[in-house]
Amino acid sequence: MNEVTITPNKPIVLELDPGTYYRCTCGKSAKMPFCDGAHTGSDHAPIAFEVKERKQVYLCNCGKTANVPYCDGSCHKA
Repeated sequence: MNEVTITPNKPIVLELDPGTYYRCTCGKSAKMPFCDGAHTGSDHAPIAFEVKERKQVYLCNCGKTANVPYCDGSCHKA
């Protein structure tokens, strides 16, 4: 996977291979947007999601989506 660009209030766009991924929720991971276990000892837990075929995904980065962990455009709604 290439380096990930994370911009506040913009979805994180990634091309992912099939597999199970864990979205970081604590903000401390060195492998953002994915969990590296940095949340250990906190109230945070990663969000697991599965990709069944290689595809481009848009991960929520604003925390307003109703379709966790995917962006649903909530950051652009008035």
